[in-house]
Amino acid sequence: MLYRLREAGFSTRVYEAADGVGGTWYWNRYPGARCDSESIYYNYTFSEELYREWTWSSRYPEQPEILRYLNFVADKFDLRPDIQFETRVNAAHYDEETKRWQIELNDGTSVSAKYFITGVGCLSASNLPKFNGLENFKGEWYHTGHWPHHKVDFTGKRVGIIGTGSSGVQAIPVIAREAEHLTVFQRTPQYSAPARNHPYDLEYIKRSKENFLEIKKQMRESQGGQPVEVPTKSALEVTSEERQQKFEEAWQTGGQGIFTSYYDITVDPKANETASEFIRSKIGEIVKKPEVAEKLKPTYYYGTKRPIIDTDYYETFNRDNVSLVDVRTNRIEEITDNGLQTTEAEYELDVLVFATGFDGMTGPLLKIDIRGKDGVSLKEKWKGGEDTRTYLGVANAGFPNFFMITGPESPSVLSNMPVSIEQHVEWIGDCIEYMRENNIDTIEAKVDAEEAWSKHCREVAEATLFTKTDSWYTGANIPGKPRRFLIYLGGGGAYRQKCAEIAANGYEGFSLEAASEPVTG
Repeated sequence: MLYRLREAGFSTRVYEAADGVGGTWYWNRYPGARCDSESIYYNYTFSEELYREWTWSSRYPEQPEILRYLNFVADKFDLRPDIQFETRVNAAHYDEETKRWQIELNDGTSVSAKYFITGVGCLSASNLPKFNGLENFKGEWYHTGHWPHHKVDFTGKRVGIIGTGSSGVQAIPVIAREAEHLTVFQRTPQYSAPARNHPYDLEYIKRSKENFLEIKKQMRESQGGQPVEVPTKSALEVTSEERQQKFEEAWQTGGQGIFTSYYDITVDPKANETASEFIRSKIGEIVKKPEVAEKLKPTYYYGTKRPIIDTDYYETFNRDNVSLVDVRTNRIEEITDNGLQTTEAEYELDVLVFATGFDGMTGPLLKIDIRGKDGVSLKEKWKGGEDTRTYLGVANAGFPNFFMITGPESPSVLSNMPVSIEQHVEWIGDCIEYMRENNIDTIEAKVDAEEAWSKHCREVAEATLFTKTDSWYTGANIPGKPRRFLIYLGGGGAYRQKCAEIAANGYEGFSLEAASEPVTG
């Protein structure tokens, strides 16, 4: 966004809490942290030169490599001089008289801006559940979303990890190889498929770079931001043998192939059960102890929590130094001086790892005191998340010249994020340039357009199984958070087309107010 606006001649400033670039890849440095989108698609595509200059090492790159890439981008386009690091935005209030945003920073200073754009991400407000006694724990404890920059040495230590979402699934096998003993405290078992990561050969990289324009086109038109073949068959219209073979091929290939194998996996309970049972059977084959295997088998609809890919996750539970505790039946009561107490036993630990995820979608935005017209805060407008509504996941009625990159009710986390981010950046950039060229002072979503879009998002979601499962997608991981499904499921390509049509129709659904004097950058 900085690059796009700066190139268009706008005075632009970025505020970043970290002391370096990278966003989620700056903070999430836990062992095993790795991307689950294939690296040749997990790129910016706004610059063909950039695409050709950078070479990924493997199919699913680890965190350090992705962070190097993002630093490479920042250096290539000389972005750092316009980023103020180690700075948080505490508040942003719209002044109706001046038609500008007053931005309050955590260093006590404030700035004024015509446009206020958030790029806080959907998963940046880390969630640390309130466990009694954590302050008394004598050992070390860490959260996967705020991992230290130095290597944490688990050698010879008794480690406990709470949480088996994507972060936990990635970290557990790596920690288990180091620790004297690892105890996994699991509330909800996960469906996970093997990543089958492997180094890229030079010929494959060469072909990818030569086909940049075609790959970019396919990514942007696709459902999820990656050029995956769209399934046309139902899981229920083929024979069980054919279905089993397809699932097995996907399992052996690695990645998200099971999730995308049939079109009705996420809409039909019976179709979903075929994939769910396949993965459960794999867990039973891999995990040698039947009682442990049973604890690891999920029962919810596959794919309605984040589909996970892993390296040796289930295999790790065959290790003698790994044990599994089901905290749904054996509830955590408190953190003690020397470890963790459940309703059935006390576990002595030297290190605790919280892989407890994030307050997703609305959490990062509601941590900032954002106030629009009449001093109404975003939190008040959304009723604390109970009535979250946006127009396209980009704009809000009552909040002029305020844009969100991958905000609630956009494809965001159910797409390949770089593709969705670029789409929003380009749309917002085009919009602001349109305003300058047409002497428009403010743009604001109309209430009826916002309500219609939110209703459409809900209807699309309700036609799937996603809303039938408690997950961080719905806010179920945060006690007291209203349950809402805030991701647009209509597909990235269709969403891009809809946004383009709205812009082509003079920003249909928005109120545009002409300036009394010429608008400048």
